[in-house]
Amino acid sequence: MLAMSNMNKRLDISVVVPLYNEVESLAELSAWIDRVARENNLTYEIIMVDDGSSDGSWAEVERLKGEYPAIRGIRFGRNYGKSAALYCGFEAAEGEVVFTMDADLQDSPDEIPEMRRMILEDGYDLVSGWKKKRYDPAGKRFPSKFFNFTARVVSGIKLHDFNCGLKAYRRRVIKSIEVYGEMHRYIPILAKHAGFKRIGEKVVQHQERKYGVSKFGMERMVKGYLDLITVSFMSHFGRSPMYFFGSLGTIMFLLGGITTVWIIADKLYKQFHSMPLRGVTEQPLFFVAILAIILGVQLFLAGFLGELINRNSSDRNNYLIDKKI
Repeated sequence: MLAMSNMNKRLDISVVVPLYNEVESLAELSAWIDRVARENNLTYEIIMVDDGSSDGSWAEVERLKGEYPAIRGIRFGRNYGKSAALYCGFEAAEGEVVFTMDADLQDSPDEIPEMRRMILEDGYDLVSGWKKKRYDPAGKRFPSKFFNFTARVVSGIKLHDFNCGLKAYRRRVIKSIEVYGEMHRYIPILAKHAGFKRIGEKVVQHQERKYGVSKFGMERMVKGYLDLITVSFMSHFGRSPMYFFGSLGTIMFLLGGITTVWIIADKLYKQFHSMPLRGVTEQPLFFVAILAIILGVQLFLAGFLGELINRNSSDRNNYLIDKKI
């Protein structure tokens, strides 16, 4: 079998499959990946990460392990989410090129050879699938299009489908990023932030779901947008939070201070020239100015605390080194 027979040579591909209650599709998916690998003479492994399934998926993984020695399994004690499954799968992956695909058979393993070629021959660090023609219901397609548009604008990465489960990575990419929360949607952004800017896209075939039900919901959309804000902020200011909080704090403090001085100077001028005037504390603008000064100080302190926390971070000096001579 073209799988894990030669441990001294790195495997050609690793396929990481996060799954949650997908017992019906696992046998067909395993056979499909095995056929594609054999036809293209690829050594491979399939890493199935069971995210706390309750439908017998793990028992099916154990059964398939006897049929396909290339299968490796990881089982969570409860449901942690797709990002956690990918994180553990990435840690375990040994292949030269690492693929991710969903277990619901909507991603086609037939795309593996061409996406691998794009990584190895075209020089891409990451290749993301684009399901140009989708078979999802409209209630899932339109929010997805809006979400992808927002992600493109925020990140500057020209991908049409950030959330496509089918992706190919150069091995060092997945070993250099940390996926958590709902960040699996933004792996291309995380990769770009880590220094891997050769990110490509390939139109892939989208299959209709044959078994089970979709796990998509509005809660995931809300979490996705919050994580987009998080990853965007961390990409720009993660290593130097003072640049963000300190700048905002300085602007707020100056605006509040200048406004306060102007209000007091205006009162003194009118008082000196015996002009009608209002007390400083009778003007709403004065309290807005004081609030701006307080917020400015708090923002500056937040930036300072962020710098202190960052100073003690374990990865503060974690840099991507491309070559040494």
